[in-house]
Amino acid sequence: MPFATHAGARLYWRVDGQSSRPPLLLLNSIGTDMGSWDRALPYLLPRARVVRMDARGHGASDAPVGEYTLELLAGDAAAVLDAAQIGAATVCGVSLGGAIAMRLALDAPERVVGLIPACASPRMDAEAWRARIAAVRSGGTAAIADAAMVRYFSPAFLATNADITEGVRSALIAQSVEGYVGCAAALRDMDLVATLGGVRAPTLVIGATLDVSTPFPDHGRRIVESIPGARAAILEGSHLAQVEQPAAFAAAVVEFMCAMDGGKATETAADLLYETGLINRRKVLGDAWVDQSLAERTPFNADFQAMITRIAWGEIWGRPGLDHRTRRLLVLAITAALGRWEEFRLHVRAGLEQGGFTEIELKETLMQTAIYAGVPAANTAFAEAGSVIANLRRASSGPD
Repeated sequence: MPFATHAGARLYWRVDGQSSRPPLLLLNSIGTDMGSWDRALPYLLPRARVVRMDARGHGASDAPVGEYTLELLAGDAAAVLDAAQIGAATVCGVSLGGAIAMRLALDAPERVVGLIPACASPRMDAEAWRARIAAVRSGGTAAIADAAMVRYFSPAFLATNADITEGVRSALIAQSVEGYVGCAAALRDMDLVATLGGVRAPTLVIGATLDVSTPFPDHGRRIVESIPGARAAILEGSHLAQVEQPAAFAAAVVEFMCAMDGGKATETAADLLYETGLINRRKVLGDAWVDQSLAERTPFNADFQAMITRIAWGEIWGRPGLDHRTRRLLVLAITAALGRWEEFRLHVRAGLEQGGFTEIELKETLMQTAIYAGVPAANTAFAEAGSVIANLRRASSGPD
């Protein structure tokens, strides 16, 4: 495990991606660790060399006793860049990570070629943070876990992504009390309002429409107005936007980085949406099917294939309101109702092969279809699904 050392603490970090690509340092929010970037990482790696770190007091980094400052945490980030042998990078941070990124841009401007504070603030409510520190000292991070989930995620995401949100909650509960309190003190004492005018790095401020922790009109907009030339990107979702909207978050980051390099933003956005769609398409249909489809592209149908990859798989399957299991079952009901049997068989096979749903869930979906789309459609759907199931069982049993 790679560690950097700074001011009495070991700091865990890792780097992913090709060394030829522009470096991007990602900084986590309070109460999370570098794992909070996992969902965005596949969308960033085609365009960036990604360095992640666990902030002091979080994850695998040390949690020294005492209150921390933003200056100390920014020094930690610079130490990680040194350990990774990176002179300067685009620095993107969420919440606490955004505050650290802004402090680093002020303290060591030569290390920050681009600045992306996301769901962040130049100044927080000190009394609210004093109360939170007292609650954590009294009852540990478990005392604030339920309230944190409501701040971290939108109601729709909480309702449909328990596997993700419970992982974030468990990590928060397991966090060091001293580490949380130390970083909370840095947020309590933070006041960057008067100094942000000194930031010279190109800056993109990312906000989220449902962020109740740092609502953009009260927090992000102040950053935009304070930093010369800063611009904003507003995403759907809540405070941990990189978790809730990983593809859209990554698209904003990559488009910004390419624009700094003189790239064509529109083409970059389209390319990233295609790459996002390809990732979702592989998750749902499997590598073998997607590889075959790509191999069978012709000059006549290539634009169509690119369009459905961007729109259907990139935009629709990438939306946060429904999980992939629910979307799979909706596709089965709709294709059965419309008699789109080739598409129906494809999604039955892919869903069962990849554990996207069970045979019982498939059966109940078709029973529901019988009531609302008609018995003849459901009768054919049961026959088609039964044939797919039989073929899968023969294939799994191997030759006699």
